[in-house]
Amino acid sequence: MDDMKNYDVVIIGGGPAGSTAGIYAARASLNTLLIEQGMPGGQIATSDTVDNYPGFPSISGAELGSKMLDHAQSAGVDVDYTMVTGIERDDSGDFIIQTDSGSLQAPVLIMATGAQPRTAGFDGEDTFRGRGVSYCATCDAMFYRGKRVFVIGGGNSACEEGLYLSHIAQDVTMVVRRDAFRAPRGRVDRLLERDNVDVKYSTSIARVSGDRLLSTITFRDNRTGEEYDESYPEGSFGVFVFAGNDPVVDLIKPFIDLAGDGGVVTDESMATKTPGLFCAGDMRSKKLRQVVTAASDGAIAGSAAYAYLETCGRL
Repeated sequence: MDDMKNYDVVIIGGGPAGSTAGIYAARASLNTLLIEQGMPGGQIATSDTVDNYPGFPSISGAELGSKMLDHAQSAGVDVDYTMVTGIERDDSGDFIIQTDSGSLQAPVLIMATGAQPRTAGFDGEDTFRGRGVSYCATCDAMFYRGKRVFVIGGGNSACEEGLYLSHIAQDVTMVVRRDAFRAPRGRVDRLLERDNVDVKYSTSIARVSGDRLLSTITFRDNRTGEEYDESYPEGSFGVFVFAGNDPVVDLIKPFIDLAGDGGVVTDESMATKTPGLFCAGDMRSKKLRQVVTAASDGAIAGSAAYAYLETCGRL
């Protein structure tokens, strides 16, 4: 086994939460390592445009994520692009992190692994993600001002996001795979009171297609199996998928409590029930999952890491 490398803080996840946690930890003179298994930015790296992060009226998600991680490195954070294969806690309370690059030890672990939106599974969903297929109305609704949107889902989040979109888009079509919504009646009634909202019941989206942006959407009638196309000018409509989110928590399940939404329970300092373990960003149980809230969580976690080490006499 490779020699154990020791750090004050190890951060897992190179998105906005992880990068910001690294900046604050490094600026507190903590020996900090950030581990990212993919590309900088996490989920935002798949967004064609981000226009609601303060100071950047329009920037690609990949560029914003890269700038954040570059900032962390310039502050003194070490970065390793590798896969984490396991996490344990030794008798002293330190975390032992196993990676494809070797073994690490640290008294503080900040998890910022995010949440993955559940996909609907239609053909073209991955191809047009960020180019007509979206999973966040708060993030992307403004790109469809005065345009047509199709919202997949019949639960609470789909109704809430559909209502939000109805104030921005010209037309909102709810695509519900069953013959009724699953959301509470009052929430559904509020949505359907909107003049620009209609519903396709017992319907799924089979595929989407187009050139650079969407131009054709194929529906499937779930009662008959019949499929039919609707075509519009390229870029004049979008598809929003609201099938829920799954926080990425598998590596730390023994050390945390989960809330009803599947997110990690933390206190205001981002601390979990396990001393020295902090969680930041979209993996937390929270109301709003945005770049700015992830960065805020990261700042708190990085600062809390210093306070924890000081209290423990590890500085």
